[in-house]
Amino acid sequence: MRHLAGPAEVAAQALLGQHLTREDVILRITEVEAYGGPEDSASHARHGRTARNGPMWGPPGRAYLYFCYGMHWMLNVVTGPEGTAAAVLIRGAEVVAGLETVLSRRKTGKATPQPCTGPGKVAQALGLDRTFDGHDLLAPGGLELRPAPPLAQMLAGPRLGIGFASLDDQARRWRFADADSRAVLLRKALTPVQF
Repeated sequence: MRHLAGPAEVAAQALLGQHLTREDVILRITEVEAYGGPEDSASHARHGRTARNGPMWGPPGRAYLYFCYGMHWMLNVVTGPEGTAAAVLIRGAEVVAGLETVLSRRKTGKATPQPCTGPGKVAQALGLDRTFDGHDLLAPGGLELRPAPPLAQMLAGPRLGIGFASLDDQARRWRFADADSRAVLLRKALTPVQF
């Protein structure tokens, strides 16, 4: 997947519609956010390389997982050339297969209309934890990223939950979503992207 070696904001758009698979679960990616390296004040790489953010520095196609608010794992796909920190947060997905497993992993008693809207729900649906940090998503077995046809329509807007970042970085339109999917949070903040 050559697109993963490019800038995070380009890779993020290309990731929409692709499939994440683990065991019997297949999720179709519907919403993402791009994060750059030390120059991006919203990024985990803003203070340089650390033990926590090490996977962000490559190679592209690896998973970067972090624990958010002491509650949820968040899955990111590492992008850009090796040695240059960048990653794309998987914010939302649709369940293509394995709904029963998703509901069991999410510990929810019943199906909701969109069980994987929100990055914490995506990681729960796939049953992820720290052991997947640095996992090769392009290798067969375990957690895999698989290609799919490109989207017909895309939305873009500012990233969420980055009030600590500079005003310029808060304004970047680096959140992307499938315009035809209901598995998108705060859709009203997004506008169409012209291809």
